[in-house]
Amino acid sequence: MNLKGKDFLSLLDFDRETLSYLLDIAAKLKQENKIGQTHHILKNKTLAMIFAKPSLRTRVSFEVGIQQLGGNAVVLKQDEINLGIRETIADTARVLSRYVDGVMIRTFAQEDVVEFAKYADVPVINALTDLSHPCQVMADLLTIKEHFGSFENLKLAYVGDGNNMAHSLMAGCSIMGMDVSIGCPNGYEPDEKYLARCKEIAQKSGSKIQITPNQIDAVKNANVIYTDVWASMGQEDEAEARRKIFKPYQVNKELLMNAADSVIILHCLPAHRGEEITEEVLEKHASIIFEQAENRLHAQKAIMASIM
Repeated sequence: MNLKGKDFLSLLDFDRETLSYLLDIAAKLKQENKIGQTHHILKNKTLAMIFAKPSLRTRVSFEVGIQQLGGNAVVLKQDEINLGIRETIADTARVLSRYVDGVMIRTFAQEDVVEFAKYADVPVINALTDLSHPCQVMADLLTIKEHFGSFENLKLAYVGDGNNMAHSLMAGCSIMGMDVSIGCPNGYEPDEKYLARCKEIAQKSGSKIQITPNQIDAVKNANVIYTDVWASMGQEDEAEARRKIFKPYQVNKELLMNAADSVIILHCLPAHRGEEITEEVLEKHASIIFEQAENRLHAQKAIMASIM
């Protein structure tokens, strides 16, 4: 499959065959990395990494990832380029296209990444926006496949805010044929347009999407329970109010009693222990949560190796 030159902006841009292809490459690169095999797939190629939002996992996994593929990374922080402020997004995209072989962007508005990709002559990767987080879900899908062997007859329950993680999980699960249930308070549901797109895909793939304010219904017989922080970056002023609203949606041992016996817990991290997840549950499932974190490296290497 030839994906060279393509952007990676949203999982909704891809079908099951393509995501399966990327997951297979990620698994292969992970295995080869474990035995110390080196690669020169992106030798002499450079990735520009634009950060309007700070990150631990995104920064390290992309930078280490391209180095392991034989390439280089240039980190550009918001105060250095002021994307869309100091000069237009279009001009920044056209300038960077003359210097680098790919661009990774972690920012707020999905529209900024889409506009950047429109004017760039090199592949653009969405490393998180307020609407979606496709790279994280590629790592999540890799983790689920490693644990269960396939996506058949599986249900993922996401409990918390109907945010960018909820969006991309709906997309990834529906594309791969997994059932997905989103348990969130009224008024905090996923974006209606994004949900409609995912439901169209789910209808074709045979999966089901459920949106419910009842967290117990959401996790009923779930094979995977997923959670995220209640207040994302940019929502710090709402943090205290959100703690009260989301308190019933905490992933704790009582909630897990409603899931499948073999349930696994996933968290995109960072975790606020005692808020969206208890210390007890996180530590009990720490091995798979941190395997999930590691898989950011391998999933993103697969994306870069395929499109750059």
